[in-house]
Amino acid sequence: MATNKVKQIHDFGQSIWLDFIDRKIIFSGELKKLVEEDGVRGVTSNPAIFEKAISSSSDYDADISELAKGDKTNEEIFFGLAVADIKLACDLLRPVYDEEDVEGADGYVSLEVSPFLALDTEGTIKQALELWKEVDKENVMIKIPGTEPGLPAIQKAISEGLNINVTLLFGLDRYEAVTEAYISGLEERAEKGLPIDKISSVASFFLSRIDVLVDPLLDEKGLGELKGEVAIASAKKAYEIYKRVFSTERWKKLADKGAVPQRLLWASTSSKNPAFKDTKYVEALIGPDTVDTIPLETLEAYRDHGDPASRLEDDLEGATEIMEKIKAAGIDIDAITKQLEEEGIDKFNKPFQKLLDAIEEQKSKVS
Repeated sequence: MATNKVKQIHDFGQSIWLDFIDRKIIFSGELKKLVEEDGVRGVTSNPAIFEKAISSSSDYDADISELAKGDKTNEEIFFGLAVADIKLACDLLRPVYDEEDVEGADGYVSLEVSPFLALDTEGTIKQALELWKEVDKENVMIKIPGTEPGLPAIQKAISEGLNINVTLLFGLDRYEAVTEAYISGLEERAEKGLPIDKISSVASFFLSRIDVLVDPLLDEKGLGELKGEVAIASAKKAYEIYKRVFSTERWKKLADKGAVPQRLLWASTSSKNPAFKDTKYVEALIGPDTVDTIPLETLEAYRDHGDPASRLEDDLEGATEIMEKIKAAGIDIDAITKQLEEEGIDKFNKPFQKLLDAIEEQKSKVS
């Protein structure tokens, strides 16, 4: 067993990806160090992460000034900056991508389509294909929101041979629909006689935000003992769906052609409630063939006082009971996950607009 607590998680079959990127972490060698010493096996980004990176440092100013000389829109300038960072990170993670026993299981870096496209199927497909071509790295994943309009975009992108990170998943029904989009996309591609053995995908299930909404309702219903447990129970139920979906005869036909399952990825795993242990969600959901993407501060906390053990399949009956109890108490989990999806889109739209405004401001300084 590895002695580094973050690295130990990999011994239980789970991959840790870093939920952060900026130029400083790449050029300072810190990302390389996290890969080598902590066993970080991938990187995810989102509009909020890039907004913080670009707005809070001068690292991007020269590039913004250069890109502003043409007739590019602020969004095109942003993606010019983002693609450059993603390419560098892909190169840095390439050895991880190459070393895996199962080709392409890890070593991925994720880049998200514009959050403004979350409800636009055709716009999402167009931009996903463009970003895939621009980055031009085998180990990039294009992030597409798992909204209802996102489902056909996911299927189409998979059928075109893209690696896809499906983001903003909160509900179990939607998660199962995402697995259907993945499998259907692979089937479409296989029917054309095209290879499906190089395609990788993850389904990002957001956790702590569920408890932020549900926990106050639990207090009202006299179920305070379940606080902090509903998101974990949901994740365990999602894992049951994963195991069922990727063991069918339908799936086996694709697996025989080299297809790999779309792994569940745990996102939003930093504890939002200060009453909870800061590594609560990471520890509860360690299990085989999954990914956990964690922010830097959570990774550092886990390195310091994490308790690695495989717990994802512990007390599955208890997880079922929790979901039944909240339903019996009149808590509509479907309405809550719908609200979370809408809020999630808004949480990415706002920083993205702020980012575009910051680019506009920087452009005006050099015009």
